[in-house]
Amino acid sequence: MPCRPPATAASPAVAAAVLLTLASAPAGAGPADIRPLHARTGLAPLTYTNAADALPNYLPGQQWGTQGEPIRTMQVPLAPGESQQHLVTQAGFEISLFASEPQIRKPIALAWDHRGRLWIAETIDYPNEQQPDGEGRDSIKVCVDTDGDGRADRFTVFADRLSIPTSLCFANGGVIVTEGGQTLFLRDTDGDDVADERRVLFKGWGMGDTHATVSNLRTGPDNWIWATVGYSGFNGTVGGRTHRFGQGVLRFRPDGSELEFIRSSNNNTWGLGISEDGLILGSTANNNASWHMEVPNRYYESVRGWSAGRMETIADTQSIHPVTDRVRQVDQHHRYTAAAGHALYTARAFPREYWNRIAFVTEPTGHLVGFFRLDPVGATFRAVNLGSFLASDDEWTAPIVAEVGPDGAVWVIDWYNYIVQHNPVPQGFRNGRGNAYETSLRDKRHGRIYRVTHPAGQATRAPRLDPADTASLVEGLSSDNQLWRLHAQRLLVERGGSDAVPALRRLVATAPTEDTGLNPAAMHALWTLGGLGATGAETREALRHPAAGVRRAAATVLPASAASTAALLDSGVLADRDPQVRLAAFLALADQPASADAGGALARALRETRNAVDPVLRDALTAAAARHLDGFGRELLADQAPLHPDALPVVTIVTRHYAAEAPGSVADLLAALPGVEPGIAAALVAGLEA
Repeated sequence: MPCRPPATAASPAVAAAVLLTLASAPAGAGPADIRPLHARTGLAPLTYTNAADALPNYLPGQQWGTQGEPIRTMQVPLAPGESQQHLVTQAGFEISLFASEPQIRKPIALAWDHRGRLWIAETIDYPNEQQPDGEGRDSIKVCVDTDGDGRADRFTVFADRLSIPTSLCFANGGVIVTEGGQTLFLRDTDGDDVADERRVLFKGWGMGDTHATVSNLRTGPDNWIWATVGYSGFNGTVGGRTHRFGQGVLRFRPDGSELEFIRSSNNNTWGLGISEDGLILGSTANNNASWHMEVPNRYYESVRGWSAGRMETIADTQSIHPVTDRVRQVDQHHRYTAAAGHALYTARAFPREYWNRIAFVTEPTGHLVGFFRLDPVGATFRAVNLGSFLASDDEWTAPIVAEVGPDGAVWVIDWYNYIVQHNPVPQGFRNGRGNAYETSLRDKRHGRIYRVTHPAGQATRAPRLDPADTASLVEGLSSDNQLWRLHAQRLLVERGGSDAVPALRRLVATAPTEDTGLNPAAMHALWTLGGLGATGAETREALRHPAAGVRRAAATVLPASAASTAALLDSGVLADRDPQVRLAAFLALADQPASADAGGALARALRETRNAVDPVLRDALTAAAARHLDGFGRELLADQAPLHPDALPVVTIVTRHYAAEAPGSVADLLAALPGVEPGIAAALVAGLEA
């Protein structure tokens, strides 16, 4: 769990970026956790010119949407090297430029292949100029440093004629790209790094508002592709099943055969991160810099009359900490209004405090990349705002992506655009086809990619991942960088077969655990076995592993069987000291065949105060208890001790489900009420009356 002692394309925060106004930074000192940055001194003054179009001026402290006199001047853009001088970062870190215009322009997303090469999605059609299918002006480009000097010097257009590509990731020998409302599979079949196969996996992404469509494609440890979507939502058919949903997080099979909407967010969603132990986190626009997806929708939907709430913020504060007062925002002034990305630091080249615990959240309106520390709180987290990890006083600088690269550095896309605001439509302007206000000031030429390194650290050693060589892929699971481990896992699962299984089972048993308590190699070995359908005794034994993340991983890949249920009950994971392990164990039981023994164990778990008072664990227990009704009910009714008051809603929800599933048994339940502890009896009656 994020360093319980904790994107690959990140959000199209461009598409993400929202709402601007000229506003001064908040006065006064920040919280004790804030690590302040300051603009670099001694640089030439920024220069300004008359703007070709007026800029809207939203007034902080006024009613939403209140505008002052339009702004008539704007800063002159800086050349890449000059703009780099205006970037500052935390002590001990260094910033270098990897690529910029004219070789690249308007990058919106990035990812690295299993060879460590950078791929980017570029879009000049964003936000209002979506073109007909196959007639777009956008592309996927491969950017390679061939001479090892830290700068890209070879640029290859892998695919063109796209329109508003928002994300990309790798699968099945090719690249999955979301663009123009569809999910494409692109593949190079002749080795020239140019796609000659294009097919649509599925369609349905809303494009009525281009900064509210799909983004953040990335391979998950469960061997699905994860993504986020904003309020443009999805309405389409995948694998013969029709789906319709709004903003939130989702996953789909790499071959496009199945899709699952995981959970709703509370706003336009552009941030997604996956911890080294497989936890899902993210960010949204408008005051939600960090959320944690604890329990997927499917568990709520398995219980009659129950539904999930939205993912609300776990951040302690939403304040941003720019190094300039030249910050233009529309609303949520001085706060995260265009939060994009939520990549955790999942390598070992930065100081130890970052490992699997620090999340990077970009805020293009503030010209910064923020960072948050994830502190465990029961089965969820508190994201502690640490201020800005990187910031600039160059008003064109607009970070939209901050991801951990193959070298262990954090790579940042600077969209470099003076106009970040998408909507609402300011006074005196017209709305465009992508629901962004129209202005001639939207930049179509610039874009930079930076690397932030820690020279005192040890860069990741790049493994050689040969898709045809099992040994190299199994070895890759032991990399100290999650990016390489996920590629190795993906390639092993895509290969299929059983030749890797013995080595994977050995890895589960023998991989060393870090002094942080993490054992990434064993976790990835388990997730790979799960993807191959080859879990066995080693997985059940892993429920007793000394590393909490391994115990959790084992619970998540257990197949539905009596043997799995017995292993969950016998291993002690239902009473594990780590809340994330208990959460995974409860959800694993919710997926197992009905069992009286499991139901009894869940009733006893509900009586533990640490579970009863934790809202996340209560929900997981509810889903599991509804699966194992008979044993849960018998154990609950037989014990005359009162339940913790926070546990009683679980009884009510499960009873309502029971009455809907077996209405003929309600009379028997009523007959038993006189002998039931009064608090539990009242909760039972409430469930019957619901």
